[in-house]
This record gives sequence, C-alpha cells and structure tokens, in this order.
Amino acid sequence: MSTAKEFTAPGMAVRTAAILFVFVIIFTGLLSGAYLWTKPAIEASAAEEKMKLVDEVLPRSEYDNNLLADTVSLPPTAELGLADPTTLYRARKAGQPVALVFEAVAPDGYAGKIRLIVAVRATGEVAGVRVTQHKETPGLGDYVEVRKDKNKARPWITQFTGLSLAQVSDREWKVKKDGGRIDYYAGATITPRAVTKATLKAAQWAAANRDRLFAEGGAR
Repeated sequence: MSTAKEFTAPGMAVRTAAILFVFVIIFTGLLSGAYLWTKPAIEASAAEEKMKLVDEVLPRSEYDNNLLADTVSLPPTAELGLADPTTLYRARKAGQPVALVFEAVAPDGYAGKIRLIVAVRATGEVAGVRVTQHKETPGLGDYVEVRKDKNKARPWITQFTGLSLAQVSDREWKVKKDGGRIDYYAGATITPRAVTKATLKAAQWAAANRDRLFAEGGAR
C-alpha cells in the first residue's frame, strides 16, 4: 500500500521548483532594474574619470567639442607600444583641429611597461604627458608619476610640455646622460629614458597620422 508521503513527494518537488523559479525571475528583475537605474550614474562617473585624465594633458579652454564623443578606435599600434585596441580622442575648436589625445606604452621601463596618456597639438607640439600605470621602484623611478614626484613646483613629466618635432631634434629627445636635453634623477635613468623614447614616438606617430585621424569619420 502506498503511503501519504509517496503521494505528496512529487507534488512538493514541483511546488518547490515553482517557488525557486519565481524567486529567480523576481531576483533577475530586481538586478536588471538596479542596473538600469544605476547605469547613467556609472557612465557619468566613468566619463568624469576620463575627463580628469584628459584635463591633465590638455586644458578644456583649448577646445569646445564633446571630446568623449569625438573619437577614433585605434587597432593595436606598434608605434605606440599598444598591443590592444584603444580609443583616441580628437579636440577641436570652432570645428578646427586642436589636438589628439591618446594612450601610449613605454615597453622598456625598469620594472616593465609604463602606460601613458599623451596630448599632441595639431601644430605638432606636445600639450602634455602623464603616466597612468607603472611598476617602477618606489622612491627611485616612480617620480615619472606626478603624484609621486617630490618636485611639486615642476614635476619631471612636465618637461615634455611644449616640445615639438620642429623645434627639438631627435637627438635632443633623450635624457642628458645620453646626450639629450631631458633631466633625470641620479640613480634612476632607465625609467625616464623609456618615457622619453615613448613620448618621442608618440609625437612622431601623431605628426604622421594627424590629417587622417582628424578626417576619419568627420567632425562631431
């Protein structure tokens, strides 16, 4: 003879599965709602962080377009040391080209790759350079990062601001130890040498591709 437990077990299993299914649907809906609700704030925060970085290499007073919307997708670019696709930003004023803002990588830092953000004006002049990521030795080679440079009045990285290929020869785009014009801190030559070389390559690449990059996709 069958017991009551045997008759009700399948029913209980179905009921439990139904409850779990409803719970999953509700939970998924809540997650989707939370994502849609917070998405604008997340996107705005990400845009703000991007602009903070751009502001360090190119003053907003120099352009009037929506920089984050006026972009070009770059494929992996060996000249810039980039192994992955990145985004390049185009600054314009009254529709005229002002500057290109893009990433570059110095592959030969003392402790590995040094990531940079570089702004090069349409005139070929470097508007600014900042280190965004590195693993250089604390207290020795990390002065290439503004925040860690003890010289707050004139951080090392600001030496590149205003330099241009037209006014500075390739020979001068080196640290003084190598016969160039770029200062460095004693005991830490490899790091500034790597950043200097990467900045020169970035300026050369921007000059060679400026017209194509500003024309690609048209003004926005």
